[in-house]
Formats: sequence, structure tokens, C-alpha cells
Amino acid sequence: MRLIRLALMPLFILNACTGADKAADTAALPEVTVPEISEATMKEVTQTLSSDAYEGRAPGSAGEEKTTAYLVEKFKTAGLAPGGKNGSWFQDVPLLEITAKNVSSLRIMADGPGLDFKYGTDFVIGSYRETAQSKIAGSDIVFVGYGVNAPEKGWNDYAGVDVKGKTVLILINDPDFGTDSLKGDFGGKAMTYYGRWTYKYEEAARQGAAAALIIHDTAPAAYGWNVVESSWTGTQFLAKSKNKGADQTVGNGWIQNAAAKKIFATAGVDMAAALAGAKKKGFKAINLNLKASVQFDNDLADKNSKNVIGILKGTKRPQEYVLYSAHWDHLGRCKPVAGDDICNGAVDNATGSAGLVALAQAFKAQGAPERSVVFLAVTAEESGLLGSKYYAENPIYPLAQTAGGVNMDALSLAGPAKNITVIGKGKSQLDDFLNAAAKAERRMPDAEPTPEKGFYYRSDHFSFAKLGVPMMYVEGGDDLVTGGKEAAAKAAADYEENRYHAPSDEYDPKWDWSGAMADLRLYYRVGRMLAMSDTWPNWVDGDEFRAIRDASRKGK
Repeated sequence: MRLIRLALMPLFILNACTGADKAADTAALPEVTVPEISEATMKEVTQTLSSDAYEGRAPGSAGEEKTTAYLVEKFKTAGLAPGGKNGSWFQDVPLLEITAKNVSSLRIMADGPGLDFKYGTDFVIGSYRETAQSKIAGSDIVFVGYGVNAPEKGWNDYAGVDVKGKTVLILINDPDFGTDSLKGDFGGKAMTYYGRWTYKYEEAARQGAAAALIIHDTAPAAYGWNVVESSWTGTQFLAKSKNKGADQTVGNGWIQNAAAKKIFATAGVDMAAALAGAKKKGFKAINLNLKASVQFDNDLADKNSKNVIGILKGTKRPQEYVLYSAHWDHLGRCKPVAGDDICNGAVDNATGSAGLVALAQAFKAQGAPERSVVFLAVTAEESGLLGSKYYAENPIYPLAQTAGGVNMDALSLAGPAKNITVIGKGKSQLDDFLNAAAKAERRMPDAEPTPEKGFYYRSDHFSFAKLGVPMMYVEGGDDLVTGGKEAAAKAAADYEENRYHAPSDEYDPKWDWSGAMADLRLYYRVGRMLAMSDTWPNWVDGDEFRAIRDASRKGK
């Protein structure tokens, strides 16, 4: 069991699930005929949403207005009804827009010559506080290993050290990173939530740190510095809070691995030995006897972004729901590359948004199923899953009555695959539906080959999962019909290195859509079977989300 400590909800230990719910019976799952799913729709919607006219679809921008209006138009044409309250297509999502300006160098002070690091090139930083200026002056620097406080594992990297008002240096991923198996205190090579950057900042804030800087390393982070720089500079979005972020650190950021090496060297600390020690239970935080200073201004603005919601009402059990989700947003304007400053987000995630429209068309053409089907296009995924988090915490349709769903994020355009890659395989009884759908499509459902990258915690399904709703997140397979695993790995590496979160993620009329369309057929089967079924899939025994679902269904 990979237990994670969630900021919003404790995990209650319950001994039994509700006996009233029917578990999934693979043999009894309804048969599904897949209607035509329009490739022309996929091309049209993807090309439109990723055009320069939409300016990268940043929340709160003119690009958002165009995006949400366009999705409403397409949902209407597909035959959906408005899914928001009072006949609206929208759910308002209150956000804080915050842009760091006039960022100073990061000054590291020592007894001898100090160090200066350049913003963007060597480090990035921003604030989660609603304040016009952020200033960290002469803050003691402490290396806290992986920055994990996991009482249930007997692991606390903050034990015996007071970091209040200090700057903590933190390693990305889990202490188990680099192992070959799935056995270990933190799930072996599979990342847990403790390994995610979001958790690192949350825990540093709980410990009272003034600043938290994550040491970037490409392999454990699962992306290069170019992604960090494009994602953490410029305008950011935060969820509005009642205390204006007063319980957060003054600054959160990342620092290049090469810069971190200089800091350790200046402190006279063997960095390799410190990193090796951080992997062991009982690690003790290291005071580097250095001080950090950095300051920056913040442009602040309240932004009211929107989730777009359409619904196809069920014929027999309209108060039970199946959910399809995808995020419509991207980074907007970003660091220019060859004069291009629009991060168009064609693959990420104009393709997923297009998938919502194409699947809505297919469901309408086939006729409404027994349960209602909700099509949810969420905002601010790129800012930390904020739109899906807001919906999950303020659901239009009760989560206890939501049987499950499918999340779509960055469809594969590498061509058809023999298999499918299941993120979080074995976690819930939705696998029974997926296995049946894969068998019908003659594809093999395989576990993700790189669980150390933590994909389960990086897309909108996680917002629903941590509140109990079983959600499926599947990627195009890693064994292509043409070229096999080698060709799939090459295509994935090319996208990650050359287009992910960059202006070059643009629509290409030469794309091979056959793999994406095959994936959509599978998504349709899973959702249709669930919508025609009276079963309530749950998380498997021992899963970290099982107790939450049991409590939710008992109180339905």
C-alpha cells in the first residue's frame, strides 16, 4: 500500500465498504457497439484551439474567452445540454493571477566569496502568497533531503531541525528513486505523492520554511530544465485562499543541479554523500551554514476562470453519473523560442479537449445510456490541477453518485499501438471495464513502464481520485504496430525534449491520427459500459483511496 498524506483530507481507516454497492462483474458487463468517432472533429477542434488566435489558452486571458465559447458551441452542436448550475455551461473557478517581476539574483552568502545565480538560467522562484513583494533576506540554508514527513513510514526528513524562516533545499522524487523493483518504503521505483513537487512545497510550508528550492535533475524530475523554466516563469495561477496564502512559504522554486553543486561545495559538504544519506531512513537534515537572499515583486489580479460542462442525461438512472474530463488550458505566452512566444499546447491538451467533443458526438449518435454522462473541460491544469480540484471540492454532480470516469490528457499521435499504457494499473475495479474494452479492441493493457515519473499525480484524474472517485487514465501504448517499443520510445523522447511545454507544440497537418482514434474507441467503450451498468466500481482493498470512497458511498 502506497499511503500518501493529502493536505485536504485525512485517510480514515474503515473496515468494510458499503454492502449495497454491486462490484464489477466482468462477465456481466454490457456489450458495447462503438459508433463512428469523427477524426475530422478531432482535427478541426485541435487545430482551432491550438492556433495562435487562442494565444496559448491561458486562464483569465482573451484566449480563455475564445476557448470556452468555442467549446460551448461544439458541445451544443454535439447535442449536449448545459451541465452547470441554473442552465449554465460554466462553473466559475476563482483564481489568483500572480506574476513575479524584477526578480533579483539568488545571492548565497558565506564567510568567503559568495555566489550569485541568475533567474531563469540558474533558478526559478515565485510566491504562493497574495503580497505585492516577496523578500527573503539572509535566510539560513538547510538541506532536508527529500523533504518527506511520513509518520506511517517512520520517516521524517525534518526531524530534529527547526526550519522556521529558513531556506530548504529539497531533492525531487522519492528516496526509493533509482531502484529496479516496486518494493521499498516508498513503492520502489514508483513515485508516490511524497515525490511530487507539490508535496515538497506543501510540507515545507507546514514546517514554517521561508523558501523551498527543489534541486532539479532531469531523470527524477521526468523533464528537463527547459520545462521548469517555461512552466515556472511568467504568469502563474493559484487557488484563492481565505488567508491570502499566509500559511505558505514566501517563495517556492527550483534550482539547477549545477548551481546546487556549487552551493554544497561552498559549504564544504560532499554533495554525493549527502544525497546518498538522504535515501536512508534516519537521515538528518544538514545545516549548510550559508545564507540565501532573493527578492521580487508580484503583480496580482483576481481572475474568474471557468470549467465548461456539458451533460447527456441518462434514460434510467439520470442521478448517477459517468465523467469524461480533459483540461482546456495551456501556458499562454511563454519564453520565446526563435521569436515565437505562444505555447500553443496542440498535443497538451487541445487533443484531449477535442476528444471530449468527439466522444460527445458519438454518445449522442448512439443514444443516451442509462446513466448520465458528464463532459468536463477544466481550467488551470497546468497551474496545479486547479480547475479539476475546484470541481471535485465543489461538485455540480455529487461525487458519491459519480460511478467513475475517464481522463484524457495529451493523446498519442505516434500511430497505432498493440498495447495501451495504464497509469495506476491495479488500483481500482475500473480495470475490469478497461480489460473488457481492450479485449474487444484487441489490445493489451500494460502497466506504465516508468512509474518513477509519477504520472498518476500529474493530471486531472488525481483531483477526483483523492476524493474517492475511481478514474481511468490511459496513454497510447508503448509498443507501436510499426516500429515496436523502440519507435514508441523515440517518439515519446522527441516530444518531451522538443515540444512539451514549448512554443513548438503546434498543430501538424501531417500527424498520424490512427493511434489517437483507436484510443478514443477504447475510452468510449469504457465509459459506455459504465454508463449502461448498475455496478459501482471501487478501489481495490488496501488502496489509499478506498476508505474515502467507502465513506462517500455510505453517506450518499
